Amino acid sequence: MKLAYRWAILIALGAFSAAPVFAEGDAERGEVLAYSCLGCHGIEGYRNAYPSFRVPKLGGQKADYIAAALRGYRDGERDHGTMQGQAVSLSDQDIDDLAAYFASYPNETIAAGGEQAPEFDKAATCVACHGGNGIGVQPTWPTLAGQHEDYLVHALKQYRDGVRSNVLMMPMASNLTDADIRALAAYYAGLKGLETTEK
Repeated sequence: MKLAYRWAILIALGAFSAAPVFAEGDAERGEVLAYSCLGCHGIEGYRNAYPSFRVPKLGGQKADYIAAALRGYRDGERDHGTMQGQAVSLSDQDIDDLAAYFASYPNETIAAGGEQAPEFDKAATCVACHGGNGIGVQPTWPTLAGQHEDYLVHALKQYRDGVRSNVLMMPMASNLTDADIRALAAYYAGLKGLETTEK
């Protein structure tokens, strides 16, 4: 049954592998626009007020993922009051420029290469999309390597509990225990990769 379930998931992944194509952004203009973003994402260890978790690292994240996330906040498909307030006035070009800026940070995981694998069974489905080295295999799938552990715990619990909606992540997270989530978050957070975009 487990094998059949995994094959069904992989077939479903194939159906979603055609990623949206975003315009190429201007990283220099994005750096100017990012001024307000850095009020949270540019402070190492800065925390969301409630629930409390460190805001995600964006330096070295994939441009297409950031663009998709910002459009989701702007269009009300992603729920976070502060992010929706920040994104509501952004044009598509603004979003692409911001995405280009954050993606322009060097990502040590990409430079180092290599493929590692988490050492427990439930991680196998994560590796299919996010790689053993924490690099998403599609442009719109996020890099997890080096992300804050408590942010990853928060996100996985939201997917598992149906608070955060995503057609791929919700079924993947639905059978994770709290211990599984902590182990996955610790694994990906322990890899070299994303960084805080400090000035």
